[in-house]
Amino acid sequence: MKEKKPVPIAEWILLVIKGIVVGAGAIIPGVSGGVLCVVFGIYQPMMALLAHPIKSFKTYYKIFIPFIIGWLAGFLLIAKLVEMLFAASASIAIALFVGLIAGTLPSLFKEAGKFGTDNKSRIGFTLGLFLMFTLLLLLDNQSSSSITPNIWWFAFSGLIWGFSLIVPGLSSSSILIFMGLYQPMTSGIAALDMAVILPLIAGLAVTVLLFARLVNHLFEKHHSIMHHTIIGIVIASTLLIIPTEYPNWWSLVISVVCFAAGFAASVFMNKLDKNSEKTA
Repeated sequence: MKEKKPVPIAEWILLVIKGIVVGAGAIIPGVSGGVLCVVFGIYQPMMALLAHPIKSFKTYYKIFIPFIIGWLAGFLLIAKLVEMLFAASASIAIALFVGLIAGTLPSLFKEAGKFGTDNKSRIGFTLGLFLMFTLLLLLDNQSSSSITPNIWWFAFSGLIWGFSLIVPGLSSSSILIFMGLYQPMTSGIAALDMAVILPLIAGLAVTVLLFARLVNHLFEKHHSIMHHTIIGIVIASTLLIIPTEYPNWWSLVISVVCFAAGFAASVFMNKLDKNSEKTA
């Protein structure tokens, strides 16, 4: 990303706005923070920063300072809204989020097919689907309701969350919703509870530091396989959080409407992303 020296204030404002959007996307199920970073031209500087922190910070600090300010603002605002949604009705909130996630699938399949779809890609999809499905079913058999959110589970949430930052197209929210960790996590963030936020940051940092270079390398060398594997993971983790019980038929109707609204909003955002890429 090139700096526009004649209008530094305008550039700062634009970067703050981009940060707000990416920060909001980081916490909304179905929205990948990695994809938004790609769309806004932040992904490569971010990966460079993660790979070579000192050298890259000197190069990109004028980009990251306003971007991080915006990211924090968007992140905290959406965390509060998510907390309110779950407080009103968890099943309806999840239906909305499932719609948001489902709406990303067409664009994920299109992105995955850019470099062709071969048998290796199909195997990647099948393995991603099967392994994630099996893992979550094993967790379910041990009863996800028995998970009591604490410092270690929030650190685990940060580990999972970190992958959605460095892996374009991956949203980890459905996994956290299934495990019963998403709502307490967002509530803690909205309340600025350091007992939630600090272990989250620690877990996220571990994922980024350990896997950023590896993920970047895999996407460069095995684009199609990686994307198809991600699609399998997304589908498996989403199917298992679809609400199956409703207190009355009216709640079911509202949930269906929210699913449709989430799906439409996600498709619309993907179209905006494509337009942004064309004009970038």
